[in-house]
Amino acid sequence: MNGVTKITSSHRDRSAVIYLRQSSMAQVREHTESTTRQYGLADEAVRLGWARRDVIVIDTDLGVSGRWGVARAGFTELVTRVCSGAVGAIFGLEISRLARSNAEVARLMEFAAITETLLIDADGIYDPAEINDRMLLGMKSTIGEVELHVMAQRLHAAKRAAAQRGELRTPLPVGYVHDDAGEVVIDPDAEVRAAIGDLFTAFAACGSAYGVVAAFAGRRFPLRAYGGVWAGQLRWGKLTHARVVGVLKNPCYAGAYVHGRYTSRRTVEPDGTVHTGQIERPRTEWPVLIHDHHDGYIGWADYLANETKLAANRTNAGARPPREGSALCQGILVCGSCGKPMRTNYPTDQRPSYECSSRADRLATPTCRSVAAATVDDAVTERFLAAIDPTEIALALAAADEVADRHRRVSRAHELAVERARYEADRAERAFHAVEPENRLVARSLEARWEAKLTALADAEQALAAAQDTLPPLPSPIELEKLAADLPGLWHAPTTSNKDRKRLLRTLIADITLIPETERGMVRIGIRWHTGASDAIRVERAVHPGTAKRSPSQAVQMVTRLGPSTPTAELAERLNTAGLTTGCGRPFDVKAVQWIRHAYRVPAPAPYGDGEISVAEVAARLGCSRGVVYDWIETGKLDARRGSGNRLCIPWTDTIEAACRTRITASGHLTPAARRTRPRTRH
Repeated sequence: MNGVTKITSSHRDRSAVIYLRQSSMAQVREHTESTTRQYGLADEAVRLGWARRDVIVIDTDLGVSGRWGVARAGFTELVTRVCSGAVGAIFGLEISRLARSNAEVARLMEFAAITETLLIDADGIYDPAEINDRMLLGMKSTIGEVELHVMAQRLHAAKRAAAQRGELRTPLPVGYVHDDAGEVVIDPDAEVRAAIGDLFTAFAACGSAYGVVAAFAGRRFPLRAYGGVWAGQLRWGKLTHARVVGVLKNPCYAGAYVHGRYTSRRTVEPDGTVHTGQIERPRTEWPVLIHDHHDGYIGWADYLANETKLAANRTNAGARPPREGSALCQGILVCGSCGKPMRTNYPTDQRPSYECSSRADRLATPTCRSVAAATVDDAVTERFLAAIDPTEIALALAAADEVADRHRRVSRAHELAVERARYEADRAERAFHAVEPENRLVARSLEARWEAKLTALADAEQALAAAQDTLPPLPSPIELEKLAADLPGLWHAPTTSNKDRKRLLRTLIADITLIPETERGMVRIGIRWHTGASDAIRVERAVHPGTAKRSPSQAVQMVTRLGPSTPTAELAERLNTAGLTTGCGRPFDVKAVQWIRHAYRVPAPAPYGDGEISVAEVAARLGCSRGVVYDWIETGKLDARRGSGNRLCIPWTDTIEAACRTRITASGHLTPAARRTRPRTRH
């Protein structure tokens, strides 16, 4: 081996580290000879003078790629040992391939040069402290990285060429298989086909991925396994939200062949750690998209419609899809004071309300309001149904024709571009076929020109297809007329859900604004239609059921005016004589008047006449309990009458007070001293 003289006793006194690496577990399983050769480097270290006990093998990175962004515990341990100065030499099959990145190899060589660590592979022994060895290792690393780049570029170019023809064979999603000829066909398993078809049907019915999961509750769903011991097998399990979204967003189910839908992207953390992840490209950036490549479960238009529905359901991106609640303006109602969306609250499902979200954030303006949902919903519904009359239908049909003309104008420019590109391509083709074959210089030039024109034609056709895909489909006039004829009955039908009513509202109404209103009992509602027109409605706020059952204001005023001097029973008679009733429509009684007194804090007239006091006051003056006073009244020892409010009124004089005190003094129960002076009587 070259450079054996570079090994000194100071190197042999330290450890010799054997670093093993293979990029994937497939290489570990299939390329066993490489693994055996790497483990054999331990014997080479012993042959070069290291003791067997000082040879350390690091094989943690077997099956781990050496690319940027892949955490390699073995390589980290190697760098740690080198930095600690405990390593005399590092052994590998090829030192320049310890990592796929030149930066990591250069970093390791820098540490090895500082700690006087040798690098040993099959070509020789390198001392990073020597400039020649360091330059040689750097050149080999650069050449190795360029070699990998060229190989990867060739492989990717071959894959891309096969993909552009639709012939690159890739793993198929569940529901598709390759036949004997290698063509993509629908899975012949009837249960698999039914499951996939029912998924798309359920999504078309409910418009939500979670709704599809609910529809498949208690039903299994197929999954095609790739890799591992189950590779290629059909597995069955529970349908999840992620599985539903994956099926709906996969263009393969629409009969399209796609290559390059995902790409890798590397990001750098502040600490220098590199992460590699997969991101989905926008549809306009897919390198290969071939329509009608194979039979699909749905059409391409259905795929685009499903994609639009999924995007409209993403609330984290600001979307507000219709929900199942009874508040019909949920998601399209905006506060006209601060501009923020109105939240929907459901204290009970029968009485939802709208509240400005700024109030929850404590950023509300003085005119931010909350309102009962019924107030807004009833007014908007009435205006919506009124818009569906023959006059409005004629305007809607005219607007639909105008929108259709606008769509045609948008795509007409792309159609003209395609027509011009096709003419240029045909012209270049005719020029190529007209040249003499012997004139090769001119033929090559014309062929290159023809290919350039064909490329321009393909780009123009792709731009036309993209422009047509972005335009939503328009309903036909017959469909609009049929919808208008049946809409009122359809709206009030018991089979129509609140979610469907919300969808109907959104077909014509773009958004609704709660305009500030100075009068607290009124609400101003602004409606912006999809046609660009706007309406303003001013309606009364809905009255709370408790407020609606309150007593009339005339009755409250009479109780407030006469209450302090008029007994409750007499007040009830006067209210009934005046022809007034309670909020529930019943005649006034004592309890109804008492409730008005309590609600409006109207005092009752004093029930006690001159010289009369209450039971509590009698007990306080005599120093006894109220029960004693009640007992005296019940047994006739003390006179009392029932006053207003059913209160006991006791006439009180000095003579009555003296008699009560004498009675207390003579009572053995109330006065224990009187009990001891009384002689006992024996029988």
